[in-house]
Amino acid sequence: MSLIVDVVSAAFSVYSLLIIGRILLSWIPHNPHNPVVRFVYELTDPYLNIFRRVIPPLGMIDISPIVALLVLHLIRSVIITLLS
Repeated sequence: MSLIVDVVSAAFSVYSLLIIGRILLSWIPHNPHNPVVRFVYELTDPYLNIFRRVIPPLGMIDISPIVALLVLHLIRSVIITLLS
């Protein structure tokens, strides 16, 4: 069972890092056609769009990725608790 918990935890960690990478990409100029950038966008857009529909931007600041990370951490905690 410990292996399953470790794999699930690692998957959540990787996805969290992808979201953080997406946040960092929004702060710097980048080529949206770069394969790595497109990969990050394609993996994170479906999850982040859920929060973007519910949480409007505050001026020029989009807080939906922060809320998405918090919810992802909560889901991770619940799943790890259920698997333990």
